[in-house]
Amino acid sequence: MYQKYTVKIPEIETGITKKTIKGTTYVYYTYGRTYISEKKYSQGKDTSIGKVDPGDNTMMYPNANFLRFFPDSLPEEDKPPERSGCLRIGTFVVVRKILQEYKLDQTIDALISKDSGLFLDLAVYTLVTEGNVARYYPEYAFNHPLFTEGMHVYSDSKVCDFLKGITPDQIIVFQNTWNEKLDHREKIYISYDSTNKNCQAGNLECVEFGHPKQDNGKPVFNYSVAYNNTNTVPLFYEEYPGSITDVSQLQIMLEKAKGYGYHEVGFILDRGYFSRENIRYMDKNGFDFIIMMKGMKSLVHEIVTANKGRFEDDYSKNIRGYKVYGMTVHQKLFPSDEKDRYFHIYYSDSKKASEKGELTGKIARLAKYFKKHQNQAVHFDRALEHYFDRIYWHEGQKDEKFLYAREKTDVINKEISFCGYFVIITSAGMTASKALELYRSRDVSEKLFRADKSFIGNRTMRAHMNETEDARIFVEFVALIVRNRIYHQLIEQEKKNDKKENYMTVPAAIRELEKIEIIQQSDHRYRMNYAVTATQKEILKAFGISEVDIKKWANEISDKLSEKMRETV
Repeated sequence: MYQKYTVKIPEIETGITKKTIKGTTYVYYTYGRTYISEKKYSQGKDTSIGKVDPGDNTMMYPNANFLRFFPDSLPEEDKPPERSGCLRIGTFVVVRKILQEYKLDQTIDALISKDSGLFLDLAVYTLVTEGNVARYYPEYAFNHPLFTEGMHVYSDSKVCDFLKGITPDQIIVFQNTWNEKLDHREKIYISYDSTNKNCQAGNLECVEFGHPKQDNGKPVFNYSVAYNNTNTVPLFYEEYPGSITDVSQLQIMLEKAKGYGYHEVGFILDRGYFSRENIRYMDKNGFDFIIMMKGMKSLVHEIVTANKGRFEDDYSKNIRGYKVYGMTVHQKLFPSDEKDRYFHIYYSDSKKASEKGELTGKIARLAKYFKKHQNQAVHFDRALEHYFDRIYWHEGQKDEKFLYAREKTDVINKEISFCGYFVIITSAGMTASKALELYRSRDVSEKLFRADKSFIGNRTMRAHMNETEDARIFVEFVALIVRNRIYHQLIEQEKKNDKKENYMTVPAAIRELEKIEIIQQSDHRYRMNYAVTATQKEILKAFGISEVDIKKWANEISDKLSEKMRETV
């Protein structure tokens, strides 16, 4: 719905466009970008923010989207309320309980004082949106309860100023305080990863198409996170340049672990950290390791080929909860390896279908590309030879022309035969189920730490981290603690129910919790919009929260906002 008053069309360098439809000119705002992997480019996310005033093309009639994105552009008397008349409270209630259980709210309050509420709000914002761009925070705050005093909504400029004010000493104190409360006698795992990974855990290189990103596959930014023995609690973290993947960084994290009081350490690594030097260092010092064998194409093919047909249809090899089958074999990692390692081989029907679909889709797109260039004097990149033989008219002569491309069906069939398989190596003896559980737990951190690369390195390697980036990583680590708790509580609830539900994953659960709303009525109080659904009750049960608790906390939120309204009046 358009407002009855006009405002100036925002004067910003990029992001504002106009489009005329049936005689009416509309104003659009580009508020973000989405990377389309299939097409290898980013596409703008646009929304209409109003329509141009026919009598003055510098003015416009704003709509609700304008009120969200440009509230400071409105005349004081026309500014919208500080928040929406409909608030999403479900995730907030769950997160608040987790913060209280861990006493994180108290820890952050002691550390950051008056702005501790904003810090917690940014952590929840990161958790809910899987992003961290300051300019979009007010939009989130507009329709969510907040931890700030009086649930005050701060601007994006305030958010940036706040992050700049967080000091390295505060980050150090938090990690020290957090680890003081934990069990130092148990074994911990340090997980390493980088932000430019091209695939999810489990994908084989043989089904990746090998097209590098704009950073040419070079790590932009690396991070490590230490977890407790069950991978349920993040302990501490470190960020460092992407060029470092050797034993020197392992040693630094080990020293940090000792400084926090941990002495028994294992490593969870991706392929970038696989080297004989690293393996021998870990062996020498008695450190266990878990490595996903992505990138070790020949060895993966060798192991999978040797064991095909031994476990894929054996129900005793079924790993419930992950929808995969798995088995374990022993062999050396490289010819000069001094020890036998545990190779855990996995197969998934759904992964096979997905990877096969990606592969055949790629083949189809390449075929279309070749057809487009038929009868042209053109040469193609040698990388395209992998799946196609290229046939030319008078090849090598002046009148050479490309005729057609012929699929290499033997190559394609071979790659299809490896779809659905992946391999994990462990130094210590464990079941295939345990190895997968330990490795997959780190996916929880990946989704947060790689959610928005606009601050985690962008497209160029940073020589160092500035204060704002350090602060945002700090916020994300606190969000990671909460998200990890949600992840494992949902798993435990699934075990109690003895069945796996699609809505019990973290993203799906959050989407469902976000549907629990309270709406503002004419007496200015917020009340439940709908009763809690059966699905929502099941999710809330994982955290010991009932429908009665939801109603109670909804009333508390309404009380706080009503009190603020009275003060304003």
